[in-house]
Amino acid sequence: MGVLVDGFGRRFRYLRLSITEVCNFRCTYCLPDGYRKTGAESFLTPDQCERVVRAFAGLGVGKVRLTGGEPSVRRDVAEIIARTAGVPGVDKVCMTTNGWNLERQVGAWRAAGLTNLNVSIDSLDPEGFRRITGHDRLASVVRGIDAACALGMPSVKVNGVLLRDGVGQGFDAFAEFVRHRPVAVRFIELMRTNDTAAFFAEQHVPGTVLTTWLAERGWTAHARGLDDGPAQEFSHPDYAGRIGLIAPYAPGFCDGCNRLRVTARGQLRLCLFGELGVDLRDLLEADAPEALQARIVRALIGKPAGHRLHEADSGDTRQLAQFGG
Repeated sequence: MGVLVDGFGRRFRYLRLSITEVCNFRCTYCLPDGYRKTGAESFLTPDQCERVVRAFAGLGVGKVRLTGGEPSVRRDVAEIIARTAGVPGVDKVCMTTNGWNLERQVGAWRAAGLTNLNVSIDSLDPEGFRRITGHDRLASVVRGIDAACALGMPSVKVNGVLLRDGVGQGFDAFAEFVRHRPVAVRFIELMRTNDTAAFFAEQHVPGTVLTTWLAERGWTAHARGLDDGPAQEFSHPDYAGRIGLIAPYAPGFCDGCNRLRVTARGQLRLCLFGELGVDLRDLLEADAPEALQARIVRALIGKPAGHRLHEADSGDTRQLAQFGG
């Protein structure tokens, strides 16, 4: 079947697989009113998740990230990790989590084969964390991160959304956080979705506020790896960890796209901010691997050159938990 290449010559080595739309946080930039069920929650089964991963691995994908919603709301998340890790060709099994269950379950996830962990923390101030997420759990989340490091997790990263309220002192706090921790903190430039237009107008700041802050303090940029996500990371000789930026509004952001998404309902999304998707569910239920791979390859013909966020066009993305941001 070959490798996954689109009409613009971009090579895809990275799959983001959402396993649920449910999230137990109420983050201001995503689900300020909490998760609301819309229709039957017929999310992919562990068997179907494994079939997705096998199909993509057969097409040259070696890195798989489990996302949500919040993946750990599923009681079978460790089983899905183990099945993903057992697929030939997959050498990185990643998960993004809000940290709710991290402290209690990170040992089981690591034992199941998790290699890369991303934890969402938007503020290291306990009150700021509570205000953004709706929960007073910062201390537990940080203990979970330290436990992951102690277990020898090969890659531990922290994701924080870049908000106007967190500029300045927020950067100072995260820099101190990575002074002695071998952790990468990556700030994600706030993205406008259909449900958060007003919040975006109030809180969006360009990623250059961070890169300027880093340059003034002697942080230097690192080159990205072939299967890395879109972050540009920076290091400093006085710090064990790194600080990075994901800037979707920067020129050329989509030029190096190397990832595809499958939603928790079995839809292939060619772009997080695109329109509609390609349904794979029928082939997952039928266990038809060759037909599944053929459909994936054909779908890449329709992948656009880039998103249209600059035009305030978020496609049909209501909020990021919908498709696994």
